[in-house]
Amino acid sequence: MMLTRYNPWQELNALQRQMDSLFEQKVTAKAPVAELHETDAALILKLELPGVEAKDVDIQVSEKAVSVTAERKTETKTEDKGNVRSEFYYGKFQRVIPLPARIQNTDVKAEYKHGILNLTLPKAEAEKNKVVKVNLEQPTA
Repeated sequence: MMLTRYNPWQELNALQRQMDSLFEQKVTAKAPVAELHETDAALILKLELPGVEAKDVDIQVSEKAVSVTAERKTETKTEDKGNVRSEFYYGKFQRVIPLPARIQNTDVKAEYKHGILNLTLPKAEAEKNKVVKVNLEQPTA
């Protein structure tokens, strides 16, 4: 039988790794949720930005990607029988979304309503004509 030495620090290190993993998961959850839909003429991008005012959103669009930077400034305060309860969250985040097709970034349309950002990204002319139908000629006999 082989004896192994007990190391209490090993269990603490495992606990530390689990705690680090938990906090890393929470940080990534703060990034806005995105949905990308493609039509023949454009890409439609929706982002959820709850608790963000339109003036706190910065959108930059290149031919190949969309970058959205925003800052949440949310605070609630309630008073009940002399007790004050305050909850707040302040945080800045950025999300860069690569696009599956080149777009005409000078004609982007944006709408922000009820915490949802809708971007209509028209495709570049070269992307619209990417798939062409080729007719096969029949040889004459």
